[in-house]
Amino acid sequence: MKYVVIIPDGAADFPLEELDGKTPFEEARKPNTDRLSIEGRQGTAATTPEGFPCGSDVCSMSLLGYDPRKYHKGRAPLEAASLGIEMDPRDWVFRVNFVTVIDGLMQDHSAGHISSEEGRKLLADFVAAVELPDLAMYPGVSYRNIMVDSSGRGDSGGRDWASVATTPPHDIPGQPIRKHLPRGGPAPLLHRIIETSERFLAGHEINQTRREMGLSPATHLWPWGQGQKPVVPSFASRFALRGAMITAVDLLAGIASFIGWDRLDVPGQTGYHDTDYAAAGRHAVDALHDYDVVCVHLESPDEASHSADAATKVAAIEAIDQHVVGPIHQALERRGPDYRILYMPDHYTCVSTRKHDPTPVPFAICGQRMQGVLKRPFSEANAAAADLHIKHGHELMEYFLFSGRS
Repeated sequence: MKYVVIIPDGAADFPLEELDGKTPFEEARKPNTDRLSIEGRQGTAATTPEGFPCGSDVCSMSLLGYDPRKYHKGRAPLEAASLGIEMDPRDWVFRVNFVTVIDGLMQDHSAGHISSEEGRKLLADFVAAVELPDLAMYPGVSYRNIMVDSSGRGDSGGRDWASVATTPPHDIPGQPIRKHLPRGGPAPLLHRIIETSERFLAGHEINQTRREMGLSPATHLWPWGQGQKPVVPSFASRFALRGAMITAVDLLAGIASFIGWDRLDVPGQTGYHDTDYAAAGRHAVDALHDYDVVCVHLESPDEASHSADAATKVAAIEAIDQHVVGPIHQALERRGPDYRILYMPDHYTCVSTRKHDPTPVPFAICGQRMQGVLKRPFSEANAAAADLHIKHGHELMEYFLFSGRS
């Protein structure tokens, strides 16, 4: 039996005025995805437990079968694992974004999707110029970086970040940052990083060049998503299946690392619409020879939503349908009837607000012994009208893998 999970990150949405009252799923031409829902089974799953923030860390963990209430210890440690960063259980780990702040307002959570090369240079120069006791910074992909506070390894016990509240920058587009600065406990240290980075980055040559080219400068470093290293049982120990992850995003790669999945490198894969969708589809098909479960994560719909770009979101959904869903489904059919496909966004990301939303997400499962009563194209409304609704999103994985099988 072979299983494929396809995650169009943040693709679920609400009806949009610019799409004549349709959602991006309803607007997109996606015959392969619609086939999954028509031949298989549609439904919804609540991937954001009550009291948790709606983000890819919580929602993807839930989607992959792990209860965030039990295993989620913060977003940043998951990303750090994907970078191979060694973490002591006493360490506190932060995600740090390069962001663009203009006139005190958060304009862009990604500093205009700054390149990884530019980000690495900016971070290295900042670290060399600023003294950060017991803090280490590591570059990630594009605007994403990691900071590790190792002060807890000392005899004094170090800084305790448990009571500190931080805000994801993608949750406050267009809002004053002063209202969303870290608060509680040793938060003043984070204020210092934000303020110092503003002064340091203002005159950096990379930002000067970006301004001349009409690109958003990286004006600040923004720490958030702190947590400590979790203890997570492997996917194989729970389900006796070997898995692999295809993703351009450190967060998903980190979750894969903790659950014992291999990360498969796909040249040309990015977190945006310029990604090589066809390469992701080809590598997924090839991986079916070696793995029981193959997960393909595509970040592009989420990034388009955060940019309030409905047209690119629709185009991303269509590209995923053509280059990922279609080839994978055809390859599985050629192998025989022993397969299942799960197509499911991790959460809603709304073009209208540029934010995530915890509304239960639509999903479709197609394959062996999967038939629903609702034979309609894939959409939020059709999934909501179906007869399968999973209250605790982490329970869907077991249903996907084993339901209806003797």
